[in-house]
Amino acid sequence: MAHSRSASPAADALGLLLDKRKLSRRSLLWNMARVALAGGSLVPLTTACGLAPGTSPASQPTASQALGTTIFTYRGHSQGVNSVAWSPNGKRIASGAEDTTVQVWDEVDGKHAYIYHGHSAAVTSAVWSLDGKRIASGADDTTVQIWDASNGHSIYIYKGQPSHVEAVAWSPDGTRVASGYQDAIVQVWDAADGGHAYSYHGHSTHIYAVAWSPDGQRIASGADGVLVWDEVDGGHVYSYHGHSAAVISVAWSPDGKRIASGSDDSTVQVWNATTGSHVFTYRGHALTVNAVAWSPDGKRIASGSDDSTVQIWDAADGGHVYTYREHANSSIGLVKAVAWSPDGKRIASGSDAYIQVWQAQ
Repeated sequence: MAHSRSASPAADALGLLLDKRKLSRRSLLWNMARVALAGGSLVPLTTACGLAPGTSPASQPTASQALGTTIFTYRGHSQGVNSVAWSPNGKRIASGAEDTTVQVWDEVDGKHAYIYHGHSAAVTSAVWSLDGKRIASGADDTTVQIWDASNGHSIYIYKGQPSHVEAVAWSPDGTRVASGYQDAIVQVWDAADGGHAYSYHGHSTHIYAVAWSPDGQRIASGADGVLVWDEVDGGHVYSYHGHSAAVISVAWSPDGKRIASGSDDSTVQVWNATTGSHVFTYRGHALTVNAVAWSPDGKRIASGSDDSTVQIWDAADGGHVYTYREHANSSIGLVKAVAWSPDGKRIASGSDAYIQVWQAQ
């Protein structure tokens, strides 16, 4: 009997990939995009480490630079970037990628500081502790790792679940870490020694995002809706189900009064963080919203999407401010990560194997 064949070479290539290993959502999307671009052949995204041609490594943002001006491009990674995070003092940026590394580099000119090689699979999330002394990173290797932010030396490895880690978040006081897993569990544990605090089982599908409230009393997690729960004991506070598809990103406003969530339904929704009541919906994107970030003053929100744009909009009413389109010039252009600088003047956004740093005001 003849065997049926896939509908296309791309489907064949993707099927072979999925047979070999389970993938996190991020890894799966990156590989699907590569298959589509290569006409069925899986090809690595490679690029040389350094600055983008034509940019000045010593360039500084000035008052005369317009909103959206690209300051420099960091090209240290060899595969898709999943996470970017600014250090609390604003001097460095950490980025995690499909190439299994977290890289730390200078925010002024993109000069490389060091590479953390502790993970054995794609890094999905990397975040600084609020004191800037440690970084927590989660990966498809099922681990969350805590390491010294000054030199990249490993402190310890947390293996809470035999499942891909999709997101990690520090508590504001730096004593605990929350991690979201592909098997629909959120775990909270001691950041000093990895001792387990508790697990939260409120979701029915795998977790895409976790975020701690600024006062450290609550945690929001995104999956089949957003759940807000008590940081102390994991007790359920309320659920937000305003989206019509999976929630991929969540972020608390700096004052802790509102939450922004991005979804597969291509919207960003802002809602009351105390009651869960809807405030407004932003509909500027055409595809999945992978990342949302509040400006430090809480007046604006940046959102990154599979539509290759980062959009800035008014956090009070959802009015459109600006669209950054430089990522559309890359081979794939899926924007997976967005972060504001602590002073609110710049944004770092990640797509393909590089990060753009650009003027935000």
